[in-house]
Amino acid sequence: MFAVIKTGGKQYRVAAADDVLKIEKVVGEVGDIVTIGSVLAFGEGENVTIGAPFVDGASVAAEVVAQGKAPTVIAFKKRRRQNSRRTRGHRQLLTTVRISEILTDGAKPSKKAAAKKEAPKADAKKDEAPKAEAAKAETAAAAPLFKAPKGKGDDLTEIKGIGPVAAGQLNEQGITTFKQVAGLSDEDIVRIDEAMPFSADQIKDWREQAKELAK
Repeated sequence: MFAVIKTGGKQYRVAAADDVLKIEKVVGEVGDIVTIGSVLAFGEGENVTIGAPFVDGASVAAEVVAQGKAPTVIAFKKRRRQNSRRTRGHRQLLTTVRISEILTDGAKPSKKAAAKKEAPKADAKKDEAPKAEAAKAETAAAAPLFKAPKGKGDDLTEIKGIGPVAAGQLNEQGITTFKQVAGLSDEDIVRIDEAMPFSADQIKDWREQAKELAK
């Protein structure tokens, strides 16, 4: 038996024989059973039911295998003779699911979500050290990536590709001047790429522009 489903603006042909596919992110933890109700068609052999656009009462149950991200996609736009360049990066959130069954006539999934394992209880004294380390890690995570220089910062929105929101995020991480952006090392760019929603190619483009603005 097979079905054609629609999710995330895309269509997929699936079968109940443990098909594994990656779809745009759906809410759920690993082991949860999710139901996809947008079934365009289902059938077996030559006996096929077509929806208009969806088949009433039909759905597909799937088990969440993993949550992840697709590779970064870079969109670069340049206008000739206008000194205009714009770089945008995007990473699509993806969910890997395993098809468990194709349901018809309003049936509910028969497979239940995997039981969550409870963490073993430990003595309070043994928990103190991990909690202290966790608190230190949270403090380190909350600290800005760089130390902002004294004095008034520059208007980072003069760098093409940095809007007011991005400028505010950079300021929060201690980046406030053109000189700082121009002086970013490749290691700094890796740190920003890992901690902030900007791609390495974007930041390198900003660095080249900042070198001219810092003069």
